[in-house]
Amino acid sequence: MTTPPENGSWPGVRTAIAAGDPALVADAVLALGKAGRREVARELPGHIGVAREAAEEHDRRRGRWTGSEEWIESMRIAGAGVLDGAATVATWLYRRDLTRWRRSLDSEPLLRVIAARPPEWQADLAVRLALRLRGSRAQARDDSMPLALELLRRTGAVPPGHDPLTIAWVSQPPDLEHDPLAEHLVPRLFEAEGVGRALREDNVDPPSWNAGRRTWLGALRTAVAAGRFAPEPLVSGCVRRFLRGGSATDLRFFARLHEMLAPAPGKDRARDYLRLLPAAPGPVAELALRQLRGAGELSGEEVGEAVSALLFRPESKLVRAGLTLLDQAVRDATGDLDDLASALASAFLCESYEVRERTVRLAIKHAGRFTPAGAEAVREAAGVLPAELAARLSEAYGVVAAEPEAADGFEPGTLPPFEPLAREPFPPALDDLTAAYNRVDDGIAFERWLDGFVRDPSKRPRPGRGRIYELRQWCRLEEWTEALLREAADPGEEPPVPEPEHAPEYARHVIGVRTAEGDVKVKFGRLPAEMRKSITASLTKRGVPLGNLEHFKEGPPLEAEILGVSIMTSGHWRGRGKEEERPRDRLPDPHHVSPPHYAMLLRCAEIHTALKAGTLPPYLLATPTLTSGHLDPAELVARLEGYEHAGVQALPADLGQALLRLPRAVDPHVIDRAGKLTSEAGATLARWLADRPEPELRVDWSHAGGDYTHDRQKGEHSPRLHPRIRIEPTGLALIDTLLSDPRPWTSEGHGLYMDSWRLTLPSDREAVAMHLLPHLLNTWDRAGYFHEYVAALFSQDGPTGEATALLISVQLTEIGMFAWPERGRRLLLGAAAAGCLPAVECGRQLGLSLRRDVAKMSHVRSALEECVKQGAHRQVWEIMTGLLPVYLPGPDERPHSGHTQALSFATGAALWAGARGPVPAVAEAAARKGSSDFVRTARTLHERLLGGREQAATRTRV
Repeated sequence: MTTPPENGSWPGVRTAIAAGDPALVADAVLALGKAGRREVARELPGHIGVAREAAEEHDRRRGRWTGSEEWIESMRIAGAGVLDGAATVATWLYRRDLTRWRRSLDSEPLLRVIAARPPEWQADLAVRLALRLRGSRAQARDDSMPLALELLRRTGAVPPGHDPLTIAWVSQPPDLEHDPLAEHLVPRLFEAEGVGRALREDNVDPPSWNAGRRTWLGALRTAVAAGRFAPEPLVSGCVRRFLRGGSATDLRFFARLHEMLAPAPGKDRARDYLRLLPAAPGPVAELALRQLRGAGELSGEEVGEAVSALLFRPESKLVRAGLTLLDQAVRDATGDLDDLASALASAFLCESYEVRERTVRLAIKHAGRFTPAGAEAVREAAGVLPAELAARLSEAYGVVAAEPEAADGFEPGTLPPFEPLAREPFPPALDDLTAAYNRVDDGIAFERWLDGFVRDPSKRPRPGRGRIYELRQWCRLEEWTEALLREAADPGEEPPVPEPEHAPEYARHVIGVRTAEGDVKVKFGRLPAEMRKSITASLTKRGVPLGNLEHFKEGPPLEAEILGVSIMTSGHWRGRGKEEERPRDRLPDPHHVSPPHYAMLLRCAEIHTALKAGTLPPYLLATPTLTSGHLDPAELVARLEGYEHAGVQALPADLGQALLRLPRAVDPHVIDRAGKLTSEAGATLARWLADRPEPELRVDWSHAGGDYTHDRQKGEHSPRLHPRIRIEPTGLALIDTLLSDPRPWTSEGHGLYMDSWRLTLPSDREAVAMHLLPHLLNTWDRAGYFHEYVAALFSQDGPTGEATALLISVQLTEIGMFAWPERGRRLLLGAAAAGCLPAVECGRQLGLSLRRDVAKMSHVRSALEECVKQGAHRQVWEIMTGLLPVYLPGPDERPHSGHTQALSFATGAALWAGARGPVPAVAEAAARKGSSDFVRTARTLHERLLGGREQAATRTRV
């Protein structure tokens, strides 16, 4: 038999690669001689692109993408069999242009060609592949981890000390009995970072729904019982891992392993367990404490160290355990208790009044067991106790010099000066309308552009070619300004509104139902049969296809009384075939943009309609006279007098905007002039000046029943704000739009032109604040300069209330990736300096935010402390008087640490502000029974407000 010539080796391997059969490639490579391998090694790198194009061409011929990656596995196998060095093969196997989307189902062909190499070469490759592991997502998708582990097992190579390798090993089902890697990698479980997190859900026994699964804790238990691993090194490894620190999640597996091994307590590890008590996660500290309790009698120094560590932990369970340990040590001691004086001193320093009180009782009970020196040590340590506890201890140990109340040392600062936005004369109309029509995002530029357009027809040249007529709705100001210029240049050339490109809207599967208990969302089928038929008929009449709603099974009626139903639909506009329900003048649905934005569009649409009809007035009524957006009442009267003289009718939206821009205080002479106007617009102005309507403004929060926004990160439902603006209808659409309820949620287009909203309502800043509220809780989509829009309201006119308070209070406490706490503090300080801070209401909204988890008490406290340092001490106390009544627990609620924090901070705020006079909510808390930290802090604040502790003591004696 003759051997084929070696220079013909590559065509055969290339054919096997093209066939997409990894096993065939392995056979072809294993049949090569030395020269053949060199030939194939030369050709392989240049063949990658050819192989890929061949696979793609195959998919094109079949007419679909199959995602076939057999060519990649074939190329990898070929390279593993012919390339020389182990380092070269390791690089080849995982080069970027051989990346796969999924792992190969059969790794045996690759292992066959590797197994044909010398043993030393295989071991070198195994170690190199192990060191390449990084724990990345890409490696989790390919075969790098199982391949490295399998080669280490087959070659017997010592695994390198590489953390990702250990994590890859524990990510596979355990087989400690037969796995040759176990003796090397089990000790590394305690050293490799990330093992605890990888095994955080591991248990000794698998869950019932997956009873056949092998767990690592179960495997280790079996291996220890069989004698393969000694328990002592494993326990030592756990303790070492605990001492290195980490979160409860990182240490959960090791805590469970320690519990499973159940080491006998002993003195040899007592020092290590003592070191765990101060800062280890709760479960680790608990197991350390159990080991110490069983280790035999501890020395006084060790008891003191343990008690000191436990009493300052946040977990009340461990604090109580510390007291129990101290009590047990006192009872177990056979001689004097001088060694425990340091433990008592630690307990005296605890922040918890309950712990201090129990420690005092313990010290008094065993006072006779201290020597004079020990008693003196206890007496000196008791100097940190409150006066009443120090007095009780003095009866057994002699007079205790209670620590005097530290002087506060607070010196009120000065609020930063408030610099209001300048109110300058409004600039004249723009000259070049064409150059500026697409730069009207600023409210002042927008007003100047409209003023110039209406005043001077000669300055209306047609802009360049645009696409606005292809749009069914014009939602942006620059679209309307372009349309005005085009209509002025080519009257009547505007084409009809284009038909919608998509099918008509379909009713969704959920219907909003307003009940006596609130707004809820229910499945269509839960409605009573009569109502369901009525809704079906209504939808059919409106031309809205029912989709599959008509096939829903009917269910029982709702328990609550149904007051009204709103159908949630999708699509461009409601109804089809009814001209009156199609968009008019290309205005968007008022619900799709914010009311101030819609008011600006409404004015554009009105001018556009008047231009078409030839009824455009010579000038506008609403153009401001000040850059704050205000309009001089005398100027408005003069403009209307000019209208009457020329016989011009006022545009309704223009008139409405003009009225809203008037200041609240008007000269009586101007009111008399307005009363002499004879036109309908003049009569409207006179009524407005004589009795300006005052809207009713309030903020509601969502309650049960589906009115909640979903927090994807927390997996919870968050409360939603409902701004409420109520006013009797005026008959002017623009006023009724601006003084109506904003939608409680935002969508695309709801935040446009926000910096100009204040110009639409310069004398009603609280109404502007209401329109800003829907953006408050949505920090992700909130404008980056949102705080500046709020600060600008301080320079405007009108009362402030719930909306302004809520805008300030929520931003004051925001902490996170998209929050800057100093911005919130600047808002509060600016409002205080401007004299428009509704401090009590701000506190009430803070309290409501705390109850709804919108804010955290720790954030509130730190923010207010910073404001106190900058001179807002009186305002901060007023804020606390609004916060405490709504935040403190009611009679049926249990107080928690946040309530105590609020009272503690309020005590300091009252001192700084020199506050006097009872606060009913504080008095109710102080009247509760018991001596908890909450009650004690409430009593301290109540006494301070009544005139100090001395007066309170006098009243008590009387």
